[in-house]
Amino acid sequence: MPTAPRTGASTVPVGDRTLTEFLSLSGKALPLLRNWVRDQPDNGVARALLTLATGDRLTDTVLKEQLVIAHRDALAAGEQEASLVHGIFLHTHRHHQLTADHLLAHFRRWPTDEAAGLMIGAFSATGTPAYRDRGDRLVEEQAVLAGPDNWPWTSWLAAIRAEQGRVREAHELAERALSLHARSGVAVHALAHAAHELGTGPESTRALDQWLADDPQTPQLGHLNWHAALHSIASGDFPDARRRADSALSRDDVGMRAATNWRLLLIGQEPAGRSDLDHIRELLAAPGGTAEIFHTFNLALTLAVEAATEDLETLARRAATDPRPDHREVLAPVVQALADITAGRPRKAADALTALGESATRIGGVRVEREIIQDTRARALVDAGDPAQAADLLHHRTSTRHHHLYEDLLLTSR
Repeated sequence: MPTAPRTGASTVPVGDRTLTEFLSLSGKALPLLRNWVRDQPDNGVARALLTLATGDRLTDTVLKEQLVIAHRDALAAGEQEASLVHGIFLHTHRHHQLTADHLLAHFRRWPTDEAAGLMIGAFSATGTPAYRDRGDRLVEEQAVLAGPDNWPWTSWLAAIRAEQGRVREAHELAERALSLHARSGVAVHALAHAAHELGTGPESTRALDQWLADDPQTPQLGHLNWHAALHSIASGDFPDARRRADSALSRDDVGMRAATNWRLLLIGQEPAGRSDLDHIRELLAAPGGTAEIFHTFNLALTLAVEAATEDLETLARRAATDPRPDHREVLAPVVQALADITAGRPRKAADALTALGESATRIGGVRVEREIIQDTRARALVDAGDPAQAADLLHHRTSTRHHHLYEDLLLTSR
């Protein structure tokens, strides 16, 4: 089983070099994976990792075909290889809970397997708090077993610490991982999350730009630019936020574009380029358009940016009759609150979001993404004539973040 190399790339096998780039979330990973499969077509792990990297672009038929071949070849190589490929089969078919269960068994037999760590997101993808907690514990256990000099597991530990709100610890872990391997994409992403919570502003934006300049083909290009846009909003550089949204986020990045624009609109700033409303309606009407709660929430944010009150009210009614509790109990009132904001009914929106309370975390996503619900509630409270309650709501942010102009503007009456 390939493991990330600790020596120069020229002295290690192609599989180890390729896995390092994949673990790094590097733009070099996909070409190297393709070359690895081309040169070793009977290497089941190579074929499975390539399928893991490209699975979202494959048809179900091709996906299954490639993984059947990969599993056959992996069986000939050994039990660990076969187990890894089976996990990739489950993960690429979005069987998140089955993937998580399989990973628990896999790591009991083969602790700290870095290739299997690529699928650790399956635990949070289940949408189940109990599984998210199991995933966190698993990462903690593996990081201890791997030791502090293992950059992949240190990076993954930094990521979960950021999501747990242990941001200073996350910052230190991410910095350590980057000192061990400067190209760790997981670590630089975790650092962006921690920096957002700490409000480090332009300092973090410069660091992200420097990291991206060394690998402009990284699959994280858009997402890290989105984080940089949030840093710019926090420190008042609104033109930079708009520039990043327009230059780095594509038409299909509806969630990140909406999350940037809605924040700008909440504080009275011009948004970046707008979305095509008909395109959003098509996405909502498509099969599976509202299958995932957080994706649906992002589409609702886009409707809010476009002040599409009627569309939001229709979506809220649809969610209110959904048999899934999270859609019915959380998504519906959040979408209705967005409709009320766009229709000039801030008190109604504020009351609904206040009543929702901590249940809003069930909307999915991560802390940085969910924070926008709190932003919306604060804006609604101010517009409804209750700035004191809004200030209390955001006190933990204005008192701990170094740059918090964004929060100050949220609390400013207009």
